[in-house]
Order: sequence, then structure tokens, then C-alpha cells
Amino acid sequence: MKKVVEIDLAGRSFSIETGRLAKQAGGAALVTYGDTVVLVTATASKSARDSVDFLPLTVDYQEKAFAAGKIPGGFFKREGRLGERETLTSRLIDRPIRPLFPEGWRSEIQVIATVLSADKDNDADFVSLCGASAALGISDIPFDGPIAGVRVGRVDGELVLNPTAEQAEASDVNLLVAGSTDALVMVEGGANVVADDIMLEALFFAHDGMQPIIEMQKELQKAVGKEKRETPVVEVNEALVKRVREVATPLMQAGLDEPEKLARYEKFDDAKAQVKEALAEEFPDEGKEISEAFGNLKSELVRGRIVKDNLRLDGRDLKTVRPITCETKVLPRVHGSAVFTRGETQALVTTTLGTSSDEQRVDALLGQYKKRFMLHYNFPPYSVGETKFLRGPSRRDVGHGALAERALTPVLPSGDDFPYVIRIVSEVLESNGSSSMATVCGGSLSMLDAGAPLSAPVAGIAMGLIKEGDDIAVLSDILGDEDHLGDMDFKVAGTAEGVTALQMDIKIAGVSREVMKAALEQAREGRLHILGEMAKEIDKPRDEMSEYAPRITTLKINTDKIRDVIGPGGKVIRGLVEETGCSIDVSDDGTVQVASSDGASMKLAVEKIQAITAEAEVGRIYAGKVRKIVDFGAFVEIMPGTDGLLHISQIAEERIRDVRDVLKEGEEVRVKVLEVDRSGKIRLSRKEAMADEGHAE
Repeated sequence: MKKVVEIDLAGRSFSIETGRLAKQAGGAALVTYGDTVVLVTATASKSARDSVDFLPLTVDYQEKAFAAGKIPGGFFKREGRLGERETLTSRLIDRPIRPLFPEGWRSEIQVIATVLSADKDNDADFVSLCGASAALGISDIPFDGPIAGVRVGRVDGELVLNPTAEQAEASDVNLLVAGSTDALVMVEGGANVVADDIMLEALFFAHDGMQPIIEMQKELQKAVGKEKRETPVVEVNEALVKRVREVATPLMQAGLDEPEKLARYEKFDDAKAQVKEALAEEFPDEGKEISEAFGNLKSELVRGRIVKDNLRLDGRDLKTVRPITCETKVLPRVHGSAVFTRGETQALVTTTLGTSSDEQRVDALLGQYKKRFMLHYNFPPYSVGETKFLRGPSRRDVGHGALAERALTPVLPSGDDFPYVIRIVSEVLESNGSSSMATVCGGSLSMLDAGAPLSAPVAGIAMGLIKEGDDIAVLSDILGDEDHLGDMDFKVAGTAEGVTALQMDIKIAGVSREVMKAALEQAREGRLHILGEMAKEIDKPRDEMSEYAPRITTLKINTDKIRDVIGPGGKVIRGLVEETGCSIDVSDDGTVQVASSDGASMKLAVEKIQAITAEAEVGRIYAGKVRKIVDFGAFVEIMPGTDGLLHISQIAEERIRDVRDVLKEGEEVRVKVLEVDRSGKIRLSRKEAMADEGHAE
């Protein structure tokens, strides 16, 4: 049965339709906002995967080129694997819905969001998130929703719900916020160095703005929602849990008191092995249940110590940031490099400077654009003491890199001030808590080391939250275990003046405004502390760039001269590159960038380009060469590729009958430019140059 619900959202029609398309899916929602249309389906397999101990959920967001009236590029002319934006949006949908499935659910769930139509004003990412919730809500899959997502911007000091493309361009805040009726569940976005209290206001502005979408989903589910499948019953062997608690509690103390990660894991593993051995006769076939009960007890003990005693696994209190060390100039041939170490998290971050030819060309759904700043994050298995096959970047790697890139973008110099393409690569060497924030800190250090004139250094910190009943603990600089066992992961990056990036995932039903405010303030204190530690190593750009970094000289030429620099089939510019060894890039607006690490080569290239593009100046004397003699005068080349007419009357003071009596082809002659007409024709005089010989150049 077809059903459509519709509301007005920020001055545009927002509708959810079901029952017309994809009727064999478990649940299907066609979401339309303006002219952006996304079909989202949610389907679960009939049988459970008993062999897994996790939720088998897959989320794929895919953009179809036809949605924007385009044909895909490439040889095959069809969509391939997910691009970076599609991967990031898949994560944006996955993160808020994953905690909302029942514990113990082991049937595979697949959510697919397909962009069918795309306009320039309404982003398909939050539309897809709303569609995923709606599709799950009307399906037979148990789901503790609905949730919704909206975007928030700020234009001229005013918060804007779901800003248009024009508003987004003028906005200094760019957030995607997901939430339920009672709480925020996810935040992803950035800001152009905006105060913490404004970011807090934006979060709750978004929560209010998403409520109509949640209500329309409830209406849709009530009208056409399928009966939910039976929720799996998680049976608990109370006798086993009691015995594990009795045996394991004293054995766990050694692990709880161990501040180092790997040593702590080893002690917990030893304790688990002793528990299994002690209970082997009593529970011979329940090894898996013993491990699960052991893990639950570990979580309970760790959380209890934090909330009751303000004591964390590594011995810190709630606000203390782990010891920080910063190093720069660690790699001799790299343009900029830094090692940022915070506790047991360490990132080697490098900065490479390139020319405009190194820009990344992105073929997006709504058009092509170029990126002059790229940040790539790599998380090798040895960073956590593991072994596994090296493959391409995972979705997590792409997401962490995008977060760090967003955090650093607002402080980058303009292309006019620093005409370089910048690529940052973060190699995580060791990880125990927020390697993405270590990447932000290391990226800032490495760019300063490379001589990039940042407007301000940037640091990042990961915050956590533990809530037990009415007791709440906000943690600064969380460990990996605190992230896993905690109720909130809240990453904040920014300068001393304000926030540049924000990412938050919440696992519990709700966090009050007061708690969020406290978390942001505690994050600001931690960020300022980290910035202070970074400043001890480097607090401003290096005065001298690496000798191996390219130097760039920018010239501005007449656009009519571009063809002269390029030459037929690129012959001239290729010759210049081969002769000088420089990189030469010519833009359509007449901007020419010459790059080389060799100063002499760059000077030669610049001189040759200036010679090619130079224009004749009236009144100036040139040393020219006679190219061709005709009855009425001679054509003299005064610059490479530039000829002027030396009329017979301007050759000498006295009257001459034959030009060949005075000049020969190939002869060098000094001439003065008398006139350059509108068509570019040049009139020369030898006699005036002779008269002005004392002033000849």
C-alpha cells in the first residue's frame, strides 16, 4: 500500500514515500527534499549467523551519475567502487543506527541508500540517514528508532537549518547532526574557528529542527509498518556469571592496576585463562559464555572505578592529559615532518609541498573541482600489536583522515600567500586512544616544519563519558578501552580561539545540555594544554623551507600570450621544461607558476617565459635582428616571436633608395618602438634609436 507523509522543512518540501518502489525489500523509503531523491532499503536475512559475536550490519550509500544528468568518466562508463564521499556518507548512516538494534541480533542486515536525483541545494547525506531510519522503522527488523539527521550552518551570526548551497558557502559552521526524540546520537562536521558555546547552541538547534522528521516517521510506521520479528532472547546463566565474578574479581586486580596497555592486556588474558581453568569442571562446555561474563565484569569494574573513585586504567584522574612529546625535522629529505606522541598513541606525520599540477581533480556528483589540500591517514596492524594483510584504506581510515583534514583546513594559507598544493600523510605507529586527534596535532606540527604560514596551530583531543545511574564522569584524552567501554566518544579539534572540527557518537539514551557543555569546556582546557606542549617544539612556520621543497615563482601574463608559452601541441612548454628542469603550470587566467628546488634553473625558466611573453614598449630601444627585407622596409625581430616593421623612411636620416644598401637579413640592428596599434602591429625606427643612442638599452 502506497503511503506518503510530507512536511515543510526549512522552507522546502520534505516527504517520505513507501509502497510504490522496491516492494520486496524488508523496508523501502523514497525520501524527497527539493529535487534531491534517495531510495533507501533495509533488508535482513532470514537466518542468523550463530558463528559471529557481533552485529552483522552493512551500510552502503551510492551516488548514481544519472542523478545529476551525467555520464560517468573512465573507460567502462559506469559506476565503480564507492568513492571517498560515498564511503564517508556510508559511515555517517552506519554510526547512529548501529547501537539501535537489539543485543544478540545475528541476522545480516543490509541498508542501501541510492541517490536517484540530486540538486545543488539539498545534500543527499542527511536525507539518506532519515531514509535509513524510515526504512528500518517500517520493516520487520527490530529497531529502536526513529532517528533523523539535519545539517546546520551559521550565516551572519544566525543558525540556519539545512542551508542551501549559497548559504553553506557563506557559513562558518557546517554540522551534520543525528538524534532521536530525546537525545543527540551523532555529530560530524567542522567550523571556521568558532567558539565552543556557539557549537553547543548549534547542536541543540539541530535537535529541535529534526523533531518534525521523527514525528512523520512515527506516523508512517503506524500506518504501514510491518510486524517486527521476534527479538532474540539473550539467556544469561546466572550461576555461571556468579562463579565468574567470584573467581575473576581478585584475579583482575593486577590488570586493573597496570598502566601500560600491552602489559595490561597480558594480565587480563592470564586472569581469563585462570578463570577458565578454575571453572572447567563446573562448566565444561561454556568457554564462550565464561569469556563473555569475564568481559562484562571487566567493563563493570573499570567503569565503577572511574565513576566512584575518579581513577582510570592508567592511573590518571578524569582531566589529566597523558604525557606529550613533539619532534620535528625527523626525516631529512621530507619537506616537513613531525612525530607526535601522547601516552601510547604515536603518529609520524609528513607534509609534502607540490605545484598546481599535483592538485587532486575530483569528479563529484554535482560537478568537478580541485583540491589543493589532502590528508591521508594510515593505520598499519603493528600499531596495535597485530598482524593482518595490508589492503587499501579501510572505511575507518578514510573517515579518520577526513576528520583530520577538516580540522586543519580552516587555518591553511590562501593560494595567493602560499601557492603550494599540500599533502599530509599520517602513519600511525602506535595506538591507544584517538590516533585521529594525534594526526591533527602532528599535521599542524609538520606543516609548520615545512614553512606553511598557518593562521594558528591546531590541536585535537578525544573526550569520553561514563554514566552509571545518576553518576556521570567526563574523561579527557580517552584510552582505547575507555572508548570501547564508555558511553560517548567526543572528538574536538581547534585552535586556541575556537573549534575547527567536531565528531561525536553517543551510545546511551541521552546527554543533557549541562553535560555537553561540561564536556566541551573540559575539551577546551585539554586542547589548550596540548597546544602549549606543541608550542615548546615549534610555534610558528620555519623561516627557511627544506632545500628539497620546490620554490614557486608566480608570473602574470597576458592571456593572449598563453598560446605562445604553450606552443603548437605543447611544444614550447615541453621544451622549456626539458631545458630548465622546472615544473611549469599555466592557468587560463594567465597565471604561470614556475617551480624548482634549483634557483638558477628557476631564474632561467622565468627569463625565457618573460622573453616569450614580453610586449613591446613604446619609446624603448631594442637590439633586434633583421628577419626579412621588402621594398618598403624590413621586418625586425625585437623579441622572440615578436616582429616590427622598420619602414624605409625610418632607416636613416638621409633618403635611401634600396633597403639592401643599408641592411642585410640576419644583421643585428638597434631600433626604437614608435607605436603599437590596436591590432598589435609594431612600428620601428632605426634613425631615432641612433639619435637616442646615449639612452639605448
